[in-house]
Amino acid sequence: MSKAGKLAGKIAVVTGAGSSGPGVGTGKAMAITFAREGAKVVLVDLFEDRARDTLEMIESEGGEAAIVQADLSDIPSIEKVMADCVAAFGGVDILVNNAALTSPYGLLETTTEQLEKCIAVNLTAPFLLCKAAIPSMIERGGGSIINITSIASLRGQGGKGCPAYASAKAGMNGLMIDIADSFGRQGIRINCVAPGIIDTPMRDATIAKGGHTKESLNLGKKTCLGIEGDAWDIARAALFLAGPDGRYITGVHLPVDGGVISTSH
Repeated sequence: MSKAGKLAGKIAVVTGAGSSGPGVGTGKAMAITFAREGAKVVLVDLFEDRARDTLEMIESEGGEAAIVQADLSDIPSIEKVMADCVAAFGGVDILVNNAALTSPYGLLETTTEQLEKCIAVNLTAPFLLCKAAIPSMIERGGGSIINITSIASLRGQGGKGCPAYASAKAGMNGLMIDIADSFGRQGIRINCVAPGIIDTPMRDATIAKGGHTKESLNLGKKTCLGIEGDAWDIARAALFLAGPDGRYITGVHLPVDGGVISTSH
């Protein structure tokens, strides 16, 4: 039985929509999944070439997307994102705050500048994008916002601290709670997805920089399921929350982590 996709007629904005290396990262996977379900997707990324690769994949499958190159640490660039989205497609129904900046330094090694930049990309930008998107969503009858956080905001990292990143990601949860309470009656739903041990190009590059391989680390053993996840696991969770299947869900922080925060490994 043929039917329209779950996001048919919707306009979605995905930040960090390109991948940092060969393969598929979370932003690319979500953008492609949304397009496959009928959404027109605005691909926001600091690097236009990365977003263009996602665009070409979407268009090769008959989908529709547009690129907005933006530095989300720069406030004027953030304000331009929604203006370009409206210019391209007329509004916004779904916003995915996925772009992120990691900070691998412990508390005593983190400089004020590193903290401020981490907060700018991981918290200030989502705050301002929500502020810019919500009026358009209300005008269009409601919308869905998804903040991509991290299990780093929910549990310790085995003594390997990343306090600037963890703090900024935890702030996205507080932002979610306030928006869910303030705008729910106007048709706005907002949820967080917390990826756990997810195999992505960015994660693999970080492992390689430390002189390891993902095979040697066998990170899947740290989860209850004994396996790693991938970017498509995050995309499927985001689709559920963004589409009609998640119509009665708001204010939820959902770990997609194979149970890593539940295990003692």
